[in-house]
Amino acid sequence: MNFLRPTLLTLACLMASPTFADDLPSLGDASSSIVSPQQEHDLGRAWLGLLRAQVSQLSDPQLKDFVETSVYRLAETSQVQDRRLEFILINTPEINAFAAPGGIIGVNGGLFLHAETEGEYAAVLAHELAHLSQRHFARGVQAQQRMQVPVMAAMLAGIVMAAAGAGDAGIAAIAGTQAAAIQEQARFSRQNEAEADRIGILNLEKAGYDPRNMPNMFEQLARQYRYDAKPPEFLMSHPVTESRIADTRNRAEQAKPGGKEDSLGYQLMRSRVVLIYEETPGMAAKRFRAQLAENPKNDAARYGLALAQTKAGQLNESRETLKPLLDKAPDNITYNLAAVNLDIANNRLPDAQQRVDRMLNLYPDNYPLNQAKVDVLLKQSKAPEALKSLETLLKSRPDDPDIWNQVADTRGLSGNTIGLHQARAEYFALMGDFKQAVQQLEFAKRRANNNFQLASRIDARQQEIIAQERAVKEMMN
Repeated sequence: MNFLRPTLLTLACLMASPTFADDLPSLGDASSSIVSPQQEHDLGRAWLGLLRAQVSQLSDPQLKDFVETSVYRLAETSQVQDRRLEFILINTPEINAFAAPGGIIGVNGGLFLHAETEGEYAAVLAHELAHLSQRHFARGVQAQQRMQVPVMAAMLAGIVMAAAGAGDAGIAAIAGTQAAAIQEQARFSRQNEAEADRIGILNLEKAGYDPRNMPNMFEQLARQYRYDAKPPEFLMSHPVTESRIADTRNRAEQAKPGGKEDSLGYQLMRSRVVLIYEETPGMAAKRFRAQLAENPKNDAARYGLALAQTKAGQLNESRETLKPLLDKAPDNITYNLAAVNLDIANNRLPDAQQRVDRMLNLYPDNYPLNQAKVDVLLKQSKAPEALKSLETLLKSRPDDPDIWNQVADTRGLSGNTIGLHQARAEYFALMGDFKQAVQQLEFAKRRANNNFQLASRIDARQQEIIAQERAVKEMMN
């Protein structure tokens, strides 16, 4: 594993995953001999833990579900072969998205604010998936395999600081290393960006989107930040030039007219994000009312207004605002979840429970609905039942730190102290805090000292996490 040590530290910007494109030259075997798909996967998971420990994340199940579903849909028609994807939603209004080796997909909340249509949102993520499919990370590693580890380690510190919001300090840390010039050269490589644009456009068309969304998004960003002295991170890592816009426009115009440009579902998620980043629910309500005044048929604005009213404690008004939406689409998951949230706020827990149960009969595997079921059960002080639902959720989302965190709390409410510590350990391991994870398992092991089999299982898991921590350290030293 020694030859992998430098590679962990270039994850943030040099993208990869094994695949091929029909209209591109073969990548050859060299990059695969340096970093295998499984090694990329392991590196990506290690880096994801480091990032989770440094940044604030969006835990909204509906946003998470939308991002995951939309990216998997794009991946199905892409050249990405290894589709073991993991996601992180970063809580910042700044626009950015990235894909790191091993199928790590990162999306800032700000992407929803800046991408005005689903097509524009999909264009950004199709571009990021193309970085994966064209193995830009592995090819970059091939060119940089002689880079010294201490220099790379210094660069990682800057990357993590920048991702965590340290801003100028993070950029300075990167710029202060010898690796900065090499990294920035690779990161800003016109060849890589043009390749990702070209493959992204093809993927957009295959996925049923209008590929013209990509130049549309670039043009919008270029106009918005034309006179900004300090553009957002997305434009720093994806420079938008007139020639790049012209090239993507020319390629997109060669596609057949048509294709998906927008959806109500995307606009509903945008409304959720607007509410997150607006200063107050009242300000958000004012914004949505203005949109409704301009277009009374704007269902996304009506939905956003209902959410803002619930958040502001205007429960009767929220119910009145939401009613036309439910009358029009009684089985819409998003509208029904808004009604569940309203019933919880209004302490109408039996109504919330009945609505969740009805919707789960229609959509039994839906993640946000199953999470809502847990929330309603906990509000009714039914911790054992909530725990059963959480255990079911874990089967489909075993690497979701939000669920492990709630499992820990719910086990505590149920009196299962050993299980609480075990769940806390899994949460900390996913967050890259291995010391805390090991300590939690030590607490669990002490309490299980009279149960040999259970104590043995806890000890085995403790050793696995210790080995995982050691492997990550070896990559970085």
